[in-house]
Amino acid sequence: MNLDHSILTLITFVPLAGALLLALLPDKGKTMQWGALAITLVTFVLTLHLPAHFNYGALPGTFQFTADYAWIPPIVRYHLGVDGLAMWLVVLTGLLAPLGVLISWRAIDSRKKLFYILFLLQQVAMMGIFVSLDLFLYYAFWELSLVPMTLLIATFGRTKDRRRAAIKYFLYAFIPSALLLVAMIWLYIQTGTFELPRLAELAAAHSISANSAALWLASLAFLFAFAVKVPIFPLHGWLSDAIFETPTAAVMVLAGKTGLYSILRFSFTIFPAESHRIAPIMIALGAIGIVYGALIALVQNDLKRLAAYSTLGHLSFIVLGIFTFTISGLDGGIYQILNHGISGGALFMLMGLLYERYQTYDMRQYGGLAAKYPWLVTMFVITTLSVIGLPMLNSFVGEFLILTGSMQSAIPHHVLWTALGTTGVIFGAAYMLVMIQRLFYGNLGRIPQSTTGWDLDAREHLALWPMVALFLAMGVASPFWLRAIDNTGTEIAMHVFEATPAPSAITPEATLLQNQNQGGQR
Repeated sequence: MNLDHSILTLITFVPLAGALLLALLPDKGKTMQWGALAITLVTFVLTLHLPAHFNYGALPGTFQFTADYAWIPPIVRYHLGVDGLAMWLVVLTGLLAPLGVLISWRAIDSRKKLFYILFLLQQVAMMGIFVSLDLFLYYAFWELSLVPMTLLIATFGRTKDRRRAAIKYFLYAFIPSALLLVAMIWLYIQTGTFELPRLAELAAAHSISANSAALWLASLAFLFAFAVKVPIFPLHGWLSDAIFETPTAAVMVLAGKTGLYSILRFSFTIFPAESHRIAPIMIALGAIGIVYGALIALVQNDLKRLAAYSTLGHLSFIVLGIFTFTISGLDGGIYQILNHGISGGALFMLMGLLYERYQTYDMRQYGGLAAKYPWLVTMFVITTLSVIGLPMLNSFVGEFLILTGSMQSAIPHHVLWTALGTTGVIFGAAYMLVMIQRLFYGNLGRIPQSTTGWDLDAREHLALWPMVALFLAMGVASPFWLRAIDNTGTEIAMHVFEATPAPSAITPEATLLQNQNQGGQR
């Protein structure tokens, strides 16, 4: 049976059907855990259809596995499709979901039905964001993503400040989203369509609007909404509190992916000239965010807050890469989105397991655990090496491509911002290795002395080893992922430079030549 025209619908809505099923089942024993695990595994298996049947030789800018039907005629269409960018994000989201269920098996011991229903609804929203090619449909999933995450933080946060963190997260995300809706409606009035492919054609022909000031404001509304969700420095005020309170399974998908994807998919596609115009500011903010996040992480005593500022630094690295508008920078930025989802997800999983054993994230209470729990420290060390970009592991490839692309960029002062961003690599290694030293070496801490813990069990091994395998596979076999990603990077670079009136040091012809050279090297 040919699933190509229905696979994206199945991937998106199987978790919704699963959530409805869980709502009807009794919350007894491990029913919710097993039910959620089965649903997320089915969804993940469905996502594997995409890379298995993807046409890697398709022209850049081609969407595959499309479904296109009238939904609210004649205004809104149910239009789905993926390219090299969206495909791997769908697969990543499908992978993280069952691992999140496994890691929450014991951590969520009350109101389990509510937790797993909200978790599945969050998966529906994220899948919908990645596959929607109609702006109105996309916005419906974008708004849906706010609700389950806000409720997860407010209901399952670990301190009395959880509701405050949930409200902060909701307001930070919702207010810019209102501006995004206004900009979308303005676009429809100007063009008569919400269809992304049609909007891309109009943008390339400079035919969206003759009012350059209005077009600039609309582009800022889009970028502002997406930048808050990344978050990009200095719009990160919600991040630390949200990560501090959010359960491990939810925090694995909280930051980065949807915001960065939306910038790449919508800001760069609909507003290419405006995106190029604001690129110097975004590159500067990316470089500053790298250093700021690393320096704040260095002085943290709480593991969750260290991870929050580490997240800010790594996401800022991606911002630096994608706004260079070089193929290397775009490829590296997209690849690093995947790497952050895997390495950052593994780090949050391990921190959650440590909290499950000792009920604290305070590093001052730990020490000397390496002798007692060899598997736990092994996984922590491997994940740390992945996060800091050790050669042969996944993050090294993304960071190398980002820095290469940044040095090739035609954006003003790119050498300065690249040099500043590079220092974040050193600072990142510093705070991650200090974390390992404080947790696992030295004298045995007070909490481990008074509380009996345990090394990794079979369920925890099952959740962590797929991540470790991906660390190595994505480090030594990156062309498997980059052959699809490169098509998207090429398309974005060409689209932006063709739509930018001002002459650029990197022409489309030079960009294509660079792409051919990279293909030969790979």
